[in-house]
Amino acid sequence: MRVLIALALMLAALPLRAEEVVLGLSKNQISINTTFDGSEILLFGAIKRDRAIPDGELGVIVAIAGPSQAVNVRRKERRFGIWVNVDAVEVDAAPSFYAVATSGPLADLLTEVEDLRHRISIPRAIRSVGAPTSVSDAQTFTEAVIRIRKANGAYKIEEGAVDLAEETLFQTQIELPANLTEGAYATRIFLTREGQVVSRYETVIDVRKVGMERWLFALSREQPILYGLMSLAIAIAAGWGASAAFRLLRQG
Repeated sequence: MRVLIALALMLAALPLRAEEVVLGLSKNQISINTTFDGSEILLFGAIKRDRAIPDGELGVIVAIAGPSQAVNVRRKERRFGIWVNVDAVEVDAAPSFYAVATSGPLADLLTEVEDLRHRISIPRAIRSVGAPTSVSDAQTFTEAVIRIRKANGAYKIEEGAVDLAEETLFQTQIELPANLTEGAYATRIFLTREGQVVSRYETVIDVRKVGMERWLFALSREQPILYGLMSLAIAIAAGWGASAAFRLLRQG
């Protein structure tokens, strides 16, 4: 009930347009500490209109993307009994995390042209344009990134995960894994009709390390030598402690 009241107030505060997304988030900031084991984001929203519901099937698509970074992908082959790198391609920009949730099959909600324009599907969210001319199948390297990250839960598409009621209210939940990369997570919501994007909304979820995690991260970047020495000291102390414990157990 409180969610519906909040949505009604947000609807009243906005200027009139044909169809427009009004969005709410259960949280817009996530703190990573030593006990962080993942999080869940609840997205709920409404569609504001200044006229009757238009004809055509309405679709809702939610996409959350973590910070993008270049990825070096290498292909290995077995030669003379050993595995060696034979080709390498740098994928220019791949999101560290990417999740798509939809109110129905993505292929029914979005045309190829609109997907190309807005870069919504997982393959479109990855940019790779600098492959060496010697590599004839550069697309397979991008596919390898997608396959690996899908396997570890970093990339996922959940068709039908958005609940859409009366073509007006919608909600979904996105699970974020424990190994999140720090940074701004771009969150986009698209309304589609007959495969065309008719409205979009964008916001950001801020993911930051806090406490000891924040201190160690900053130390590794700002004073790498000190961080390395401290890590070495901890490793030596841990090894000595394990050895001493083992000797005591044997003597006992």
